[in-house]
Amino acid sequence: MTSAEKILWSAPSAGRPVTADVRVPGSKSATNRALLLAALADGPSTITGGLRARDSMLMIDALRELGVTVEAGDRYDAPDWRVTPAPRLLGGTAGDPARVDVGLAGTVMRFLPPVAALADGPVYFDGDPYARSRPMGTLLQALRDLGVRIDDGGRNAFPFLVEGAGAVPGGLVELDATASSQFISALLLAGSRYEHGVEIRHIGGPVPSQPHIDMTVEMVRAAGGTVDDTEPGRWRVTPSVLRGRAWAIEPDLSNAAPFLAAALVTGGTVTVADWPAATTQPGDALRGLLREMGARVEHTKAGLTVSGGAGVHGLDADLRDVGELTPTLAAIAALADSPSRFTGIGHLRGHETDRLAALARELNGLGGDVTEEPDGLLIRPRALHGGVFATYDDHRMATAGAILGLVVPGIEVEDIAATGKTLPDFPAMWAAMLAADHDPSAASAEVAG
Repeated sequence: MTSAEKILWSAPSAGRPVTADVRVPGSKSATNRALLLAALADGPSTITGGLRARDSMLMIDALRELGVTVEAGDRYDAPDWRVTPAPRLLGGTAGDPARVDVGLAGTVMRFLPPVAALADGPVYFDGDPYARSRPMGTLLQALRDLGVRIDDGGRNAFPFLVEGAGAVPGGLVELDATASSQFISALLLAGSRYEHGVEIRHIGGPVPSQPHIDMTVEMVRAAGGTVDDTEPGRWRVTPSVLRGRAWAIEPDLSNAAPFLAAALVTGGTVTVADWPAATTQPGDALRGLLREMGARVEHTKAGLTVSGGAGVHGLDADLRDVGELTPTLAAIAALADSPSRFTGIGHLRGHETDRLAALARELNGLGGDVTEEPDGLLIRPRALHGGVFATYDDHRMATAGAILGLVVPGIEVEDIAATGKTLPDFPAMWAAMLAADHDPSAASAEVAG
């Protein structure tokens, strides 16, 4: 579908302070890690609360292609999923390899190739057109260094063929993960099954999205793996048996961001249910970030409650660890009463789209004043007007446009269906939030730390 053919969604205006209770689906990051660890385990696992969206569907379909049994109901809507590993992961033949569609899902495109190397035969990888532009060379070279044969025609990009040999020698590998923490997580997830495990040494600058690596380490350990991360920039996974287990998936805190932002920019109150008291999810940083931008933030028995009303303030912040929150924060910053500068996010150029360029282009197209910097964005608030807000097939660009539409009449978001990547039926959730009315004062609350 070309840009001209994409359907425009009229972003609804709030008209009044938004007051609502919201439940968001399970964490995409945790769901796809749990699926993969279950596929590598020694017996069946169950997954409760898993995300039912395109990214998880792509992971399930890929694992099934490798011979893993995933019982997830009709269109993945069963309350619990059961994952039964294959005795040996299946590949294809030279003339008919197994085929994996990664879509535009970073967790599928980075996490599956190290697993496919364990298959008995070749596995062919490809995805959406933009997937061919996303950084992959670092991971492919790391796999080659660990003894995996890969045919990518010299492109270091999709499409490529992983020559599964049933086993991977493993060992020491040095890599530069400044473009994506997923390069490290990918090897951590599969390393327990390599003959000599894997030792990863990061040789570049600061790694972005460190909380996602922490999540991976925590989940590998929970599955019975052994990870030594005591030395900064070094991770050692020893060969071990991963155990089948029950996984309970937390709500996706990053997907909660646009709903919480709605409270701040409209001066309302939104509670996101079941917010964990402690978590490795990067989205938990919203507690502090939204408070700095003018929100009142409370942890209640019901979840996390964010209230606006005292204005929206600019923010200077290093978002290296929480880059996925940038589109939401940029939308809020464009509506603030003072400038914002976000740094540490140069790696977002390699996400679903070049998010820095996309945010600058679209906000400026609505009358904003955004300067794209080498490692971030400078946002000077100006009065915005209606217009088309392009999304570039990026789910977080789409939700950013929805936030702006709450207070800027006439915004039309291009391809709101992109939100289906991690938020099934986002337009219905958004409409339900705007139609809701509740009394947040009824909840007993304690101020979140």
